[in-house]
Amino acid sequence: MAFALVNLDLILVPAGLLIMFTYHLYLLYRILKFPASTVIGYENLNRMAWAQNMMQGGSHTSLALNVISINVWSVIYLAIITLSLSSLIGAILGSSTGYLANNILILGDTSSTTIFLKYISILLSFMLAFAAFVQSARYFVQSDFFISTPITNIPVTTVQSTLIKANNFWHLGLRLLYFAMAFLFWGFGPIPMFASCVIMVMILFFLDSNSTPLHHYKPVAMDSEIKKKVEKLFE
Repeated sequence: MAFALVNLDLILVPAGLLIMFTYHLYLLYRILKFPASTVIGYENLNRMAWAQNMMQGGSHTSLALNVISINVWSVIYLAIITLSLSSLIGAILGSSTGYLANNILILGDTSSTTIFLKYISILLSFMLAFAAFVQSARYFVQSDFFISTPITNIPVTTVQSTLIKANNFWHLGLRLLYFAMAFLFWGFGPIPMFASCVIMVMILFFLDSNSTPLHHYKPVAMDSEIKKKVEKLFE
């Protein structure tokens, strides 16, 4: 019986991670091939149209800067949370005893090596999520710099690419938090971990799917003063 309980970690944990990785590879394929059918691709297409309109200058510049500032602060807030949780996990890992090691309700391997691996997996997920949120904030700040200087020869595609990278790193950080949640359930045993992976994939499949048709944005007309400044640049 004890041998069977130990094997639960060897079977259910890799199976749960395989389900998570397979779904995200399928999601990546849909984003690259059919972006409008996913929420992430739909957001990227809308951000491209938004950046093209905001780069026209005029009164829309201040609005664009405010929107990006809100995104930057939200990313920084999540980065602070992940860093705080990483510090907490690190403090627990450094202690000689822990709740997971003394929990007799765990149906699975309760050896010190497995307990250590559980903490390391959670810590690594939080640290990678922190790095992804930092990169997202970096690209948001870079796009803020580009949009604040619209009367230049900066290509619109450069701003669009920067915003898409920021949005992609944002979603990457969230996905790593989902993996951290799965590893957190692993602390209560391989059965809760496997069940959480299956339920999470089922929920994410519906949340990531998009059925809203893409809106066709019309380009914003430039103000007469902006047009004159642009014409002077090319004289």
